[in-house]
Order: sequence, then C-alpha cells, then structure tokens
Amino acid sequence: MPHDFKEGEPFPGFELPSVALWNGEKNEHTVSNETLLGRPFVLWVYPKDQTSGCTIEAREFSQLYLQLQDAGVEVLGLSRDSIRSHVNFLRAQELPFALLSDAGGAWMNSHGLIYEAKMYGKPVTKVARTTFLVDGDGTVRRIWENVTPAGHGAQVLEAVTQLK
Repeated sequence: MPHDFKEGEPFPGFELPSVALWNGEKNEHTVSNETLLGRPFVLWVYPKDQTSGCTIEAREFSQLYLQLQDAGVEVLGLSRDSIRSHVNFLRAQELPFALLSDAGGAWMNSHGLIYEAKMYGKPVTKVARTTFLVDGDGTVRRIWENVTPAGHGAQVLEAVTQLK
C-alpha cells in the first residue's frame, strides 16, 4: 500500500506520545503538528528499536544532531514500539532526540506506512522505512522512501542545508 504523503503538501495531522532523555531522566510529552508549528523537523519512520538497521540510522542522526539543530531542524524518530522500549533504545544508544510511539501502528497504518509482505514464504507486517523533511509551515519538503540506513543521515543533512 503506497503512503499518502506528497512533497509540497501539508504533512498529515498527528498527535503521538513521545519520550526523550534529559540528563538521563525520561521526559514524556505529546507531540503534534500544532506543537511543531514554526519549527522545521525531520521525522524518520523506522521498523523497530534495537534492530541493526534502525540502530545504524539512529546513530547517524545522533552524530549529526547538533548540525541539524544548528540548521534549525528538530529530529524525531517514529516506530510502533512502546514508550518503555523507546526509553531502553534511547539509553542504549545515548540518543539526543525524542522518539514518538505509534503503539499498535494506527497512525502509520492509516497513512500507508505499514504493509503486508512475505518473508521466507510467510506473511509479515512491515514498516516502510521512510523519512520526511517538513518545514516550519508544516509542508512536506522532501521524502526519502525505502531508506538504506547507512549514509542516510548525511543525505538528510544535505537536504536541510539546501532548504535554507
């Protein structure tokens, strides 16, 4: 099922729980289009905390986080994992940004980011590894689909610098 996001159009509405670590303490908030209005953001959608590809992607965004912040862009990760799982991932990888939880996948499913596939001949539910660059007005400026984790952070940083 293809997603329903398009460059140049408003990013679909969302309101999801998030967690970040501040000085080692968990800080939970609800993040939505409204709370992000006026601030450009990168939302990287990934399949699962603590898996190899997702860890590579998370580490890259972590390494480039200060540069992205200097460019005025917030970084947010999104998966179907629980807040508790996110806290463990944040701690294990020492991630400096917030992770959003779409536990159960309702929001991602409604926007075509969850699909059925076959693995070893058996049906599996998968998350489309996708990243969005959204400007301060809430307009999608760039979409990366079928992301290869290694090197992706640098691609996003390059696009962010071109956005300015």
